[in-house]
Amino acid sequence: MSFTSVANLYICKLLYPRLYAFHCGTQLKTKKASIPKELQEQLLDAEKLKYCFECGICTASCPMMELASNHYNPRILLETIFLDPEKILTTSDIWLCGWCYRCHKRCPQKLKPPEILLLVKKLAVEKGYLEGFQNAADIIGKTIPLAESCYYICFHPERTKISKEQFENVLKKIIESRKQIPKKTPELRDEKIAIIGSGPAGLTTAYELARKGYKATVFEAFPEIGGMLRYGIPEQRLPRKALENDVEYVKSFGVEFKLGTGLGKDLTIEQLQREGYKAIFIAVGALKSRLIGCEGEELQGVSCALDLLREIKSGKEVKIGKRVAVIGGGNVAIDAARTAFHNGAREVTILYRRTREEMPANPWEAKEAEEEGVKIEFLLAPTKFLGKDGHVVGVELVKIELGEPDETGRGKPVPIQNSNFIKDFDMVILAVGEAVDTSFLPKEVELSDINTIWADPITMETTMEGVFAGGDAVIGPSSVMEAMVAGKKAASSIDRFLRGGQKRIE
Repeated sequence: MSFTSVANLYICKLLYPRLYAFHCGTQLKTKKASIPKELQEQLLDAEKLKYCFECGICTASCPMMELASNHYNPRILLETIFLDPEKILTTSDIWLCGWCYRCHKRCPQKLKPPEILLLVKKLAVEKGYLEGFQNAADIIGKTIPLAESCYYICFHPERTKISKEQFENVLKKIIESRKQIPKKTPELRDEKIAIIGSGPAGLTTAYELARKGYKATVFEAFPEIGGMLRYGIPEQRLPRKALENDVEYVKSFGVEFKLGTGLGKDLTIEQLQREGYKAIFIAVGALKSRLIGCEGEELQGVSCALDLLREIKSGKEVKIGKRVAVIGGGNVAIDAARTAFHNGAREVTILYRRTREEMPANPWEAKEAEEEGVKIEFLLAPTKFLGKDGHVVGVELVKIELGEPDETGRGKPVPIQNSNFIKDFDMVILAVGEAVDTSFLPKEVELSDINTIWADPITMETTMEGVFAGGDAVIGPSSVMEAMVAGKKAASSIDRFLRGGQKRIE
């Protein structure tokens, strides 16, 4: 064997012990024997975990890793679960997964780290190891500006059967940990920065910039702060009080808000620049619903999911049908279905054109919806909405089979000839995707081929100097944590730009 081969093998042994063991035909018997029997019996991926490629994709795709890199690393965590499972039960790391499933979607082994960690957390609760849970709350409170909102939306400790009292105690710890963050008076700077949109990306950017000493002003078109957090996520998933606490925390750093002021309608980028704003960050989110072009979309009783959620969250009286169909398979479709169920619908059915495996909604979201009574039917697509006296009364559906993979990597839905049939519904909710409204942008800001804002992936600057963009406005609909990552990166980039340390890439 050559020197190079020996060196490579040695490096592999040091950096990738499980991969080394696999290639050498050896078994880490002492470590494997220490895996608790309870975990072995429940953990379907335990054997797969042994052959993890250790490629690091889970870490590279993890928003929490970017938000709290000093505390969380999925690849190292998975390795520790395999090599030292007794120790892992007491750590805070297992409680920091945000359940976004980005790691699973990109993993070549198709491991499901969120579900592996859920089982480990359940075992920790059974054995009474809750110190890590308490410490995780402290980390979240000090690391994430929208900590309470994220705790409800992303971290889900209640799924481990933690009591309501324990959950509330952890929320109190988050609030206390925030008080311990020293509100140092940074070097105050003269530059004013405008942030368009008060969703998670906008709020995070404002928070980070204010902590750097900048005068950050957030312009919001709606009458209340929060963007999709306020208007797009149902009350049962995100209590209003939690969001309000987060907003007050951001305000405490001196962030100013101007509500009912939308870009394009009430002001322009050029106007903001004339008023002395040295940098502008566009974080408008994807708040525009897509239509599907079906006959009958204009019928009464056919509505868009985001419009429905917004009206209900705004306190408006919305008439919900008794038999409701939701068209789509993403998280918004799940939210719309559960909201309809909680607001008087007797029967709610999600109709999705692919299989459960291709469904873009987070698996736990779909499972919880089904546990509440929502039905999900697969490989079906609407061809026509049927009406009577101007109101929807049913949906004509066609059965689907999956063909060759399309640009998303999923099987392309192909209608099966002569398989059409009709189902009765008195309300249809369209949840087939969200889009970014770019109509307010000047021509100097270039758009991508999917009609989002083009921004440099490193600097986040658009094609208009001094104008930055991030979050859903750039990458399309994404998770709360991804939006916060974008906000954190944007704040650093804007700071470098204003200090003269950032070069434009032409």
